[in-house]
Amino acid sequence: MTDLSMRPYLIRAIYEWCVDNGFTPYLAVRVDEHTEVPRAHVKNGEIVLNLSADAVRNLLMGNEMITCTGRFGGVSFNLMVPVVAVIGIFAKETGQGLVFQGDVTQSPPPASGVDVAKTKSSRPQLKIIK
Repeated sequence: MTDLSMRPYLIRAIYEWCVDNGFTPYLAVRVDEHTEVPRAHVKNGEIVLNLSADAVRNLLMGNEMITCTGRFGGVSFNLMVPVVAVIGIFAKETGQGLVFQGDVTQSPPPASGVDVAKTKSSRPQLKIIK
């Protein structure tokens, strides 16, 4: 039996922490051919999704795939995000959350809790897009 990745469990934990604290959970995703998101909203191969109950419907956070329905420019869109494509999950209001480091194709990827707003490095940074 192979070990399950910790990534989906950590994503769900940070999501619940955001909701319990009244924060807006944002999911940063690296977009590839397996990711179904509105391509018009993808910038530099990445997209940030608002996962709050006001923004999405039918949210399912499985061990391999995150699915829901969201509206972009007033048009409903079915989203499918492979868990391995998730770069990080964080609270919009504070920037606190979890960023997964390393190549998203690694299995399982290393993870560390960081304050996204205070991260200083040469790697790409998460930005809140309004």
